[in-house]
Amino acid sequence: MLKNKQILVVEDNEELQGILADFLEVKGAQVDFADNGELGLSLALDNEFDAIILDVMMPKKDGMQVAKELRELGCTTPILMLTALNGQDDLLNGFDRGVDDFVTKPFNFPELEVRLCAMIKRYRGEVASSVIQFGKLTIDQSSHKVTREGQELIVTPVMYQLLSKLMKSAPNVVSRDALIHEIWGDETPDKDILRSHIYLLRNVLDKSFAKPMLVTVPKIGFKLEV
Repeated sequence: MLKNKQILVVEDNEELQGILADFLEVKGAQVDFADNGELGLSLALDNEFDAIILDVMMPKKDGMQVAKELRELGCTTPILMLTALNGQDDLLNGFDRGVDDFVTKPFNFPELEVRLCAMIKRYRGEVASSVIQFGKLTIDQSSHKVTREGQELIVTPVMYQLLSKLMKSAPNVVSRDALIHEIWGDETPDKDILRSHIYLLRNVLDKSFAKPMLVTVPKIGFKLEV
């Protein structure tokens, strides 16, 4: 639920700003706005938000650049991007810059609410203050810091959730359906979304190391192995 949640909306269309404000405030959220990418970046870095709604096409800095800079500067707030783009390359481009989820324009408000709630829940909901480890891969759940062989890995919030689920189940296989439910709940996304996140996670987790840890189990899912 969105009651008392702090939401930053970065959108230059005044009409859409007003519509989003009315909807989010009816749901009990507290909303702040930016009408360009530079202001949105500044507000996101200087304040605590539960989620950021970010448009792609904006003056001064576009949404993709804002998302990229936020992640590079250590901001882990979940980002929901509003976009007219929906191709595989567009999804990968956005996820690679740290976007957690997309809503394609024109969108419906129930979908927007479900996706926002799912992002906030997985980011804020159940963060334990302990370290989990599998082989030389470690996650500090209190700080969201991921390391392999002592080297810190920079992961997006969705990649973090996928890796946590895989580590807690390792060395057992986790099905695709279980991973989808872990991240998106009952709001099943397009199958390309999970594939895109797994692709990016594999690049971060395995690319710089001698042996891969993330293994695809055909027709079933994925697992970690040492």
